[in-house]
Amino acid sequence: MQILTGSQALQSVIANEKSTGKTIAFVPTMGHLHAGHRQLIRQAAQLADRVVVSIFVNPLQFGPDEDYAHYPRSLTADQDILRSEGVDYLFCPAVEEIYPQGTARQCRIIIPGLSDILCGVSRPEHFAGVATVVNKLFHIVQPDKALFGKKDFQQLTIIEHMVSDLCMPIAIVGVDTVRDIDGLALSSRNCYLNRHERAIAPLIHRTLQACRGAVACGYDSYHQLERYAYDKLKAVGFLPDYVSVRDARTLQPIDNNTEQMVMLVAASLGTTRLIDNVSLTIKPDMSFSALACH
Repeated sequence: MQILTGSQALQSVIANEKSTGKTIAFVPTMGHLHAGHRQLIRQAAQLADRVVVSIFVNPLQFGPDEDYAHYPRSLTADQDILRSEGVDYLFCPAVEEIYPQGTARQCRIIIPGLSDILCGVSRPEHFAGVATVVNKLFHIVQPDKALFGKKDFQQLTIIEHMVSDLCMPIAIVGVDTVRDIDGLALSSRNCYLNRHERAIAPLIHRTLQACRGAVACGYDSYHQLERYAYDKLKAVGFLPDYVSVRDARTLQPIDNNTEQMVMLVAASLGTTRLIDNVSLTIKPDMSFSALACH
């Protein structure tokens, strides 16, 4: 595995690979890698000749009271994981490499109607920071495909819209959420949970599953389901940010044209913010049918 910290050096390497007809798959991360990242990397290796992974804790997507300074960093262990997965190139730039003029002077990419809803309400600068850094990384790496986990469904949707709106020749691949044995979606931030919180955390997914099961049986009072899930999570110790049933394509409220639904949750448990979602397909010839968990 070749480790690069400079944009020009990586671009030169990628240009050489492409000159020989090689295709490039890209997995952007913030490090502290886990089995979910391994799944992204393994799928990337199946989709392209070369795999590039980036590790960059992006200050632009953290709010002033969020955990940027304390976000878990484990570069040496991450490198061992990437080598074991056969990654070809690791790009781990310094903040000054990505934002040479500083973050205050960095132009930002905003996706209207997507960046300011759901997580964007309580984290108003977050998705502009995500879209901006992913756009910059795409221009540096020039991948043919880029892979993102479905756990952050809103982020995936925003990246898909950005790529479409800006006519980028990149295929965005969503990868199913990897879960622990008790159903908790894997996240780098799960290390913040203490033992008591870790025991409670899987209830977020179980609550979503129960709601999905109700919809699969024809229950369509979505606001009542949202309230049920919100109250249930709050009763066991979560501080819910939102619980929302949305059109999976647009992230807007359900309407008569909705074919795929997604129920999304963001909730804090102690100091840890957790997100999760489940999806359902609406079949034209019957009521609702539950899909496998994402």
